[in-house]
Amino acid sequence: MKLRYLIVLIAVLAMSCGPKKGIVTKKEESRTNKTVAVKEREESNKTVEKPTVVTETKAPSSVDVYIDLYAEIAKSKMRSHKIPASITLAQGILESGSGSGRLAVKANNHFGIKCHGWSGDKIYHDDDRSQECFRKYPKAEMSYEDHSEFLTGRSRYADLFKLDEDDYKGWAKGLRAAGYATDRKYPEKLISLIERYKLYEYDEEVLKPSVKTSKRKSTTIIEGVKKNNTKNHVVSKGDTLYSLSRLYKTSVEAIKAENNLKSNDLTIGQKLIIPN
Repeated sequence: MKLRYLIVLIAVLAMSCGPKKGIVTKKEESRTNKTVAVKEREESNKTVEKPTVVTETKAPSSVDVYIDLYAEIAKSKMRSHKIPASITLAQGILESGSGSGRLAVKANNHFGIKCHGWSGDKIYHDDDRSQECFRKYPKAEMSYEDHSEFLTGRSRYADLFKLDEDDYKGWAKGLRAAGYATDRKYPEKLISLIERYKLYEYDEEVLKPSVKTSKRKSTTIIEGVKKNNTKNHVVSKGDTLYSLSRLYKTSVEAIKAENNLKSNDLTIGQKLIIPN
């Protein structure tokens, strides 16, 4: 009898303990699986942010823009009035604030030309004295024309036109000496602008096809062709002896011999005689 009660008790204990442990295990496993699944979905939904790559570009300065706008006008005035384009451009840059000054913006007056003898439109602006009268132009090119006429029409600037047309340093110093500007550093400012922005290259572009005289042999050059049937070439940016030999169908050694060159180095503005 006791044995029977013992067997029943063991059976009851087995039924009450076994299933409960199984159910707890399943719940824990289910909870763990759900947590892992949620974390995986969260990770997959995250957007990977890539760093923005910014490429810096150099914006053109106001001086560069000014040169692009007015270089051709300065060159045309050099052809007609024999004033170096480099000087005209440098003066325009300096006196108009690269085209941003009030007189340039409101009156197309790039050189501070005053109203003396002027019957056209006017603008008043503080200068040496308060509210001085300045000329007002419909377009900037007229300001360039008046500037050229101003220099060619006054005797005090006559000595400047005895200089070589590409002698921008002589012109810069001569303008100050003739009383064009009171600023003692005016020549240095012009020269600095010309050399920094290579404005002398515009002088070379104007002079290259013109009638020149070779100081080395005193032989007249007309459109780049000499009387002795050889050719004249003014070195420009990018020229090399090899490229010139290909251009004129000759040899490097022939060019060096004709010009007494000891090396292959060339400088911008250098005059070469090209043999046939």
